[in-house]
Formats: sequence, structure tokens, C-alpha cells
Amino acid sequence: MKRLLLILTIGSALCVWAQQKPARVPAYQGVIERVQPNGDTVYVRLHGDERRHWMTLEDGKTLVKENKKGYICYAKQKKNGQIVATRRKVKQKKNKV
Repeated sequence: MKRLLLILTIGSALCVWAQQKPARVPAYQGVIERVQPNGDTVYVRLHGDERRHWMTLEDGKTLVKENKKGYICYAKQKKNGQIVATRRKVKQKKNKV
């Protein structure tokens, strides 16, 4: 009887443990260098985790990588809340972030 109770307890604990969502890893906290397809260098900060992430400049402007040509562009929010890339490409100021 004790053995059955032990097996059921361990089995229940394993089922609960297996359903736990894995811990998310936060984005790198420092400034990183990204190179645009035309060779320009942009310094950005990463935010979020592996599921939801975005980039910003030091002034807080949100950036998105445009998939067609691979440029990092300024972002805008649509009426439905979706964040999309604008046509305006990021150009780094003279000073590093």
C-alpha cells in the first residue's frame, strides 16, 4: 500500500512538473552593433525574451527589422495594435549610443 501511494505521489509530481512552461531567457542588456545591408552601422538595445522581442535606440524609439531587404527601420503601430516597419531606415548619429 505504501509503495502504491509513493508511486502515485511521484507520478502526480512528475505530471505537474512536465506541464510547467520553461523559463524565458531575457534579451542581452547591453548595446549591440548591427550592420545594415548598405554597410551602415547601427547601435541598438534589445528588449524582451525569445518569444517576444524588439530593438530600440538610446532615445527609446522602437525599431523593427524589415524582412524584404533586411534593413532595420523605425516602427509604427497600426490601429489593430500590430507593430510594423516603416519605410524610414535607421541611420546612426555620429555618437555611439
